[in-house]
Amino acid sequence: MENICNVTTGEARLSYAHLFKPYAPMQGQEEKFSVTVLVPKTDMDTMNRINAAIEAAKQRGISEKWNGQCPPIVPTPVYDGDGVRPSDGMAFGPECKGHWVFTASAKLDYPPEVVDKMGNPIINQSEVYSGMYGRVNVTFYPYAFGGKKGIGCGLGPVQKLRDGEALGGGHVSAAQAFGAPQTLAANPQQGYPQAMTPPWGQSQTVQPTQQPSAGINPITGMPY
Repeated sequence: MENICNVTTGEARLSYAHLFKPYAPMQGQEEKFSVTVLVPKTDMDTMNRINAAIEAAKQRGISEKWNGQCPPIVPTPVYDGDGVRPSDGMAFGPECKGHWVFTASAKLDYPPEVVDKMGNPIINQSEVYSGMYGRVNVTFYPYAFGGKKGIGCGLGPVQKLRDGEALGGGHVSAAQAFGAPQTLAANPQQGYPQAMTPPWGQSQTVQPTQQPSAGINPITGMPY
């Protein structure tokens, strides 16, 4: 039976990606795997499915969590990136403009699978960072604890589709740091590969060590 509360997004941008190591926003809070998903407002298909999943989660809440009644206001995890953050009333970051924004998380016992566009597990964790583009599988669910009722968002598998500009300066590739890879060819005159122009990409000519003139003391500069 299809779980209508479960959604796999279209291509979205990922922010605050904590997919390999759990993270807690504040000391003392429970550490979780999490990612913030930025869904373009032009992707109506994804948002229609998310809205349907949230409505289905509300119905589950009525029957399973909320004693047969729906609260007058049900907090949901999806926010307008052109609006303000509910936590502090400040505007969302510029990367959120034109997007719907939500955060999905998973407990320590349920680390998300992270795969590449071919479906293979990503081993090199540096390939996964805030700012890349991918698809995320999420499940919306009702909750009731501490006197609060609402809809949460659970994190499932994540698929990286392509690279993007890093958010927060957390991802710099070797090519960005050191330049594009070059073919190393030995230079017999200088004794090191031609691509390794010392000391930081500037072209320099290596001068042979100057030999002292015959009959001159190299220490005092005076004739012997």
